[in-house]
Amino acid sequence: MARSITPWTRRRVLGTGLAGTAAALAGCATPGGSARPRVVVVGGGWGGLGAARTLARGGKAKVTLVEANGGFMSCPLSAHYIAGWQPASDFQRSYDGVDRAGIERVRERVQSIDRAGSAVVTASGKRIGYDFLVLSPGIEYMEEAIAGYAQARDQLPVGFRAFEQIAVREQVDRFLAKGGNFVISVPAPPSRCPPAPYERAFLIAEQMRRKGVKGKLVLLDANPGPLPPPIAKPLLNGIKKVYAAEIDYIPNAGLTAVDIGRRTLTTAMGDVPFTEANLVLPQRAPALIRQAGLGERFAAVKLPSFQSQADEKIYVIGDSAGVPLPKSGHVAFGTGVQVAQDIARRIDGKPAPAPGGVVALPAGICWAAVTHDQAAMINVAATLTPGQPPKLAFQVDPEHNAASGKGSMEWGRQMWGNMLG
Repeated sequence: MARSITPWTRRRVLGTGLAGTAAALAGCATPGGSARPRVVVVGGGWGGLGAARTLARGGKAKVTLVEANGGFMSCPLSAHYIAGWQPASDFQRSYDGVDRAGIERVRERVQSIDRAGSAVVTASGKRIGYDFLVLSPGIEYMEEAIAGYAQARDQLPVGFRAFEQIAVREQVDRFLAKGGNFVISVPAPPSRCPPAPYERAFLIAEQMRRKGVKGKLVLLDANPGPLPPPIAKPLLNGIKKVYAAEIDYIPNAGLTAVDIGRRTLTTAMGDVPFTEANLVLPQRAPALIRQAGLGERFAAVKLPSFQSQADEKIYVIGDSAGVPLPKSGHVAFGTGVQVAQDIARRIDGKPAPAPGGVVALPAGICWAAVTHDQAAMINVAATLTPGQPPKLAFQVDPEHNAASGKGSMEWGRQMWGNMLG
């Protein structure tokens, strides 16, 4: 359950989070000897990069990063690109810094995990052995939850995974040129970045107003209001006050089917026609997690270590982990750093910290853009008391403001620098 905390200034939030990250990445001296344990990290996003960069700088392990994409594109903040306010290049980075850090990078997709043989198997059949495995593969979409979506997939991209934003941007451009009904759906939790569908709606609505587009942006929310409740106030302010003329907000409108031929969506509140639609589907961990016996919808992990409940050599971090923490980039990165430090401890043969007392879990910082230059800051602190579920404490701007708008971009650039060099 949520509790209040003493408000932090934007500068303190940025300074605390990024200074702590920099200290963690500083690492330790390289241990003697040439035979280093091999750590394989699956996924080159926020969590995987947090783990890989921290381990590489510590010098205690040979680090292999397995990632199918040849470069990085941030999902956090990319609504500014989707809505046409900034170019894609603002959110893209190369992996050159990762390569320079001495991390072996394998550009493939992991097909399966051979837990008995301590190896991952790629789509090409390559086996990569590990002493420790860090899984940060992100999410997949539960397409079967929406009847007809499989037939509409190519025309209705979700855009909640890296580089998918490009196809959503094409939809937005068509809508801004022609008008009509642009529908965005909000799934029930748990889902990646809960504020994201709303901020997409806000930034597109701002373009509608600027360009004089004739039409409506329809926001179909499967929930009775924005969730979790502590973040609702600035989002509802954007819906009801800032964009009342552009946005039709329909709560309790869970999406059940799409008819791409008729261009109609079926919801709990009736049928809704659309010209363009960005359907944010229900989500789960990728099939890799289930294939390896690490969990069902999400991976079952131990807290605070994020070790798999099924295999002590494996850690699962980021949005694939079945934990009641925000599914956000900042939490994923912080978890990657923490897990890397735990692996380094195990390599050194040091015992695990004795349990007891309240333990801080990775914190979350994110930003909900309401206009192209103003946002609401969302800060979540998480703690764990033995024998109890994690407790979350939210500090949220009650309204969007220019300081948080500027702070969001400062935060993004600094985080991308920490991850990618």
